[in-house]
Amino acid sequence: MHRFKIAHADKTSFWLKGSEREHLVRVLRLRIGDEIIGFDNSGAEYRARIKEIEEESIVCEILQELYPEVEAKTQVYLVAGLSKGEKMEWVIQKGTELGMTGLIPLRTKRAVMKLEGNKAEDRVQRWQKICGEAAKQSRRVKEPRIYPVADWQDLRNILPDNTQWLIAYELEQDKTLQAILSHFDPQAPIAVLVGPEGGFEEGEVLWAKENLQAQSISLGPRILRAETAALAVLTLVLGFYGDLG
Repeated sequence: MHRFKIAHADKTSFWLKGSEREHLVRVLRLRIGDEIIGFDNSGAEYRARIKEIEEESIVCEILQELYPEVEAKTQVYLVAGLSKGEKMEWVIQKGTELGMTGLIPLRTKRAVMKLEGNKAEDRVQRWQKICGEAAKQSRRVKEPRIYPVADWQDLRNILPDNTQWLIAYELEQDKTLQAILSHFDPQAPIAVLVGPEGGFEEGEVLWAKENLQAQSISLGPRILRAETAALAVLTLVLGFYGDLG
């Protein structure tokens, strides 16, 4: 059954607008009486029947309210250094499928990509759209948030105060991810800092340790690409707490 993001709803109906309406009418060519699934990022999804196709919206009659257990029990955020090309898009798409709660794009010293002003806002909007499509495809009921592009000092104010921070650092030789996670609280958010091409500079790692109380971790003896590292650590964290497999 086709899935759509709801514009707004009441107790008996919900409405689809904008690109969701256009996709239903022009691409899928669904008709009045057809059944669909809608979700509104509340954790619920709704089986519904198309009731009216209006010029700017579609009215759907709610038939059943469901609460599928598809979201990760532990909230895991990726904080990813800006990477060139389509690497960020790939991380966002696959990270959404795996179960991340959100992603913060981070300006770092070694980042090749530079995003400022309107260009940064436009890119975040595009990333959020990719995230939304991946959420629908993977049958999630809460779409991860793609945050505005951030600088290091912004990180202290974006996520909740009880967030537990990790930073993947290729020069870390002693601390393993499993050892650190065994002392974390799975009920509190976890944020993982992953560098761009070339990784983090030592000063950035020290800043994260001093200002975020971040724990530096090794991802093994091999050097991973930025996008591989982001998805590997996300998978390992979610798997450690029993969400995957």
